[in-house]
Amino acid sequence: MRLAFLGTPEFSVVSLAAIVAAGFEVACVYSQPPAPRGRGKKLTPSPVQAFAEQRGIEVRTPLSMRAPEEIAAFEALGLDAAVVVAFGQILPREVLEAPRLGAFNLHASLLPRWRGAAPIQRAIMAGDKATGVAVMRMTEGLDEGPTLAVERVRIDALETAGTLLGRLAEVGARLLVATLPDIAAGTAVETPQPAEGVTYAKKIRPRETKIDWRKPAAEVDRQIRGLAPLPGAWFMAEGERGPVRVKALLSRVEEGDGAPGELLGDRLLVACGAGAVRILAAQREGRGAQGLDDFVRGFRLTKIVA
Repeated sequence: MRLAFLGTPEFSVVSLAAIVAAGFEVACVYSQPPAPRGRGKKLTPSPVQAFAEQRGIEVRTPLSMRAPEEIAAFEALGLDAAVVVAFGQILPREVLEAPRLGAFNLHASLLPRWRGAAPIQRAIMAGDKATGVAVMRMTEGLDEGPTLAVERVRIDALETAGTLLGRLAEVGARLLVATLPDIAAGTAVETPQPAEGVTYAKKIRPRETKIDWRKPAAEVDRQIRGLAPLPGAWFMAEGERGPVRVKALLSRVEEGDGAPGELLGDRLLVACGAGAVRILAAQREGRGAQGLDDFVRGFRLTKIVA
C-alpha cells in the first residue's frame, strides 16, 4: 500500500513508527506547521514532522488542507489510502476521496461515545470505567464513519490523561497496523456506528481548568486526573511568601470532612463539597512536577485560596 500519514502530536508518532516498521510505503507525511514552543518561543516542528524528517520521509505542513493547491498536490500523490491520527484539521471531501481505498482514522474512544477533540480527557472526567481505540473510515461528518476495528481498554483508578494517552497510543498503533492489510485486501468489515450512545468530546476550555472545591470529591478527582499533565487543573495556594498557582497532577478520593477548600492536615488532603481529595502530585508555577513527599517538603502551603 502506498500511504499518506496525517498526524501531529506524540500520540500520532507511535502509529507512524509502527506503520514504517511494518514496511508500508509512506509516500508523504502531513503535519501541522511548526509552532512557537518553550521560553524562547522558537518555531519548533511537531513530533510527527521531526520523526518523519529523521527517517527521510517527505513532510508537508499546510496551513489548510482546503486550499485548492493542497488538494491538487494530495491528489497527485497517487495514494492507495490515507491514515489520519490526531492531525488537527478537518479534511475536505476531495482529500478524503483522493486515495484509491479512502481515508482511515485512528480515534481514541469507543465510538460513538466521545466523538471530537478531547476523547481521552472527557472519558476520565466523566468517570468512564473503560474507553478504547477505533479504526474508522473517514466521512465528512465528525467521527461518524463506520468502524473497521475496535479495542477496549480499562481506565484505572489512578489513571491520568497522560498515562491513558500512552497506553491508547500503543494499543491503537497495533490495531491500525493489523487492520491495514485487511483494507488493502478488501476484507475489512465496516460496521456503521449505532445511533444510540453518541456523545461529543468538546475541546477543553480554560474555564474548565480551575478547581472548584465546592464540587463533590469524586468530580474534583476526575477533573484533576482528566486534565493531567496538560493543561492541568489548578488552584491558588497561600505560601510563606504569598499566593502561588499550583497545578494538581494526580489525586485520589479519601474520607474527610471540612469546609470546601480547607486543608485537612499537612499532607495535601483537601475538603470538597462532599468528601475530600488527596493531591498525590503537584507543580508550583515556575517549578517542575513533584510527588506528594517532595512537594510538602519543599513548600509550606498554609491554605488554599478560593
